[in-house]
Amino acid sequence: MNKIKILTVGNVKEAYFRNKINALCKEINKKYSVEIVEVSDESIPKNPGEAIIENIKNIEGKKLLSKIDSKDYVIALCIDGKPTANDDMIKLMDRVFGNYYNSVVYVIGGSLGLSGEVVKRADYKLSFSNMTFPHQLMRVMLLEAISDVCRKA
Repeated sequence: MNKIKILTVGNVKEAYFRNKINALCKEINKKYSVEIVEVSDESIPKNPGEAIIENIKNIEGKKLLSKIDSKDYVIALCIDGKPTANDDMIKLMDRVFGNYYNSVVYVIGGSLGLSGEVVKRADYKLSFSNMTFPHQLMRVMLLEAISDVCRKA
């Protein structure tokens, strides 16, 4: 079975988000094996300077990269990524799994975003919007889109 991994910084604390995430994963598991992998987030001091922000992103980035296999197809969620309709996501996933990748890994960064190294490793940069969303909500939005792909594929 084709595998989808959601790789994310931090965990979801709100029960209503966790419940929705679990329900969507159950739906997706009918077509794909889905796994959520969380890496710990770094604490952010008040009013951090640019060097501290980059350092935190790099530390979180190394944690994320350690969870990615060389044979994974990596899709990074980036504000400057490509807006992609659900029909295009279906084609993308069909193409990826047709090329014998082990899995599709969607990467959601921490509150400061993704490190340059994670973005560089990505095979595709995906944008849901030019707006910034809370990371717990972004997880729900991504899973909802993947669930829709499963229903249409």
